[in-house]
Amino acid sequence: MQAHEIDYHIYGEEMQYVEIELDPQEVVVAEAGSFMMMDNGIKMETIFGDGSGQQSGVLGKLLNAGKRMLTGESLFMTAYQNQDFGKKKVSFASPYPGKIVAIDLMKYGGKFICQKDSFLCAAKGVSVGIEFSRKLGRGLFGGEGFIMQKIEGDGMAFVHSGGTLARKELQPGEVLKVDTGCIVGFTKDVDYDIEFIGGIKNSIFGGEGLFYATLRGPGVVYIQSLPFSRLAGKIIAAGGFNSTKEEGGVLGGLGKIVDGI
Repeated sequence: MQAHEIDYHIYGEEMQYVEIELDPQEVVVAEAGSFMMMDNGIKMETIFGDGSGQQSGVLGKLLNAGKRMLTGESLFMTAYQNQDFGKKKVSFASPYPGKIVAIDLMKYGGKFICQKDSFLCAAKGVSVGIEFSRKLGRGLFGGEGFIMQKIEGDGMAFVHSGGTLARKELQPGEVLKVDTGCIVGFTKDVDYDIEFIGGIKNSIFGGEGLFYATLRGPGVVYIQSLPFSRLAGKIIAAGGFNSTKEEGGVLGGLGKIVDGI
């Protein structure tokens, strides 16, 4: 294995955290702001990019880190290394109520595609980059679901979801239609596209946006019941502020015009 082999345990029900057990010199990398606690003997260090070492030279590292900026993430991540002689533990918390999903990349062919803000942490050696879409429809109407992250390697990675988590195993040719904001991630063989809902009443009065994602098997798909944008939108609406953002796409605000939000 190129990635460090780490042990872990996920605690909690609705507001979970993952505890990573590191052998001497093992390293886990995490997004800024996810750190919760760690044992004495672990060194915390800010690194450029994801520390996977799959890009060589300064230019390669710049390109690798630059891709993270396109997903709205920081150029930097934080690495936690066990510099003691015994096993040490470090924990990372989910940023809002939901579930943490452990992704064993070796079981998924070395690649997993996820929402741009769902990555939490991973063993050092796992690469975190951007998954570019080759279809125009995703770029114009995909909303949150357009820019996806790809997690590649042979180690463990952890992503988080909002609300209740659903895991679907799609058979070859089986199609699942999902709100783009509700997608947590899926395996590399799943075909992903954007479709128009259709119908004047659906488009104007539905309030669900004009577009949804279609996921075609074979593969595994993770769905969340409460995307953070939906939670934030409800909070903003309750506070008396107007919001025109909808998970279903850039034109989804039409539904809210009639809704009075």
